[in-house]
Amino acid sequence: MSAIAAWPSQAESWLDRQGKPAWIIAMILGFIVFWPIGLALLGYMIWSNRMTCRSATPRFQRRHATRNTGNAAFDAYKADTLRRLEEEQEQFEAFLQRLRAARDKAEFDQFIDERRNPTPAQPTV
Repeated sequence: MSAIAAWPSQAESWLDRQGKPAWIIAMILGFIVFWPIGLALLGYMIWSNRMTCRSATPRFQRRHATRNTGNAAFDAYKADTLRRLEEEQEQFEAFLQRLRAARDKAEFDQFIDERRNPTPAQPTV
């Protein structure tokens, strides 16, 4: 592959290493230099999901939650607490699912009862 053909992929990997602000700056500079370049960069950023609002918090929490601190007692306590919290979360989600199912069943039963026993129309006065 020639150097001319390789520069777009090199520029893309360099911008990816720099992060989202570098992509935004490149897009703004593209608009300043020649607006179709900026528009093309914006379209590419949207198409490639580079402009999504994904939070780094869950990844950050997961990475730090599994890291050893060197204190065996604390690491055991942390692992036990995280396991307990995950179990509680699963139980709570199951409870919410049962609650939704019960509400849906009650609404459906009410609908069926109303269909079986229609109330007589009220005469208008």
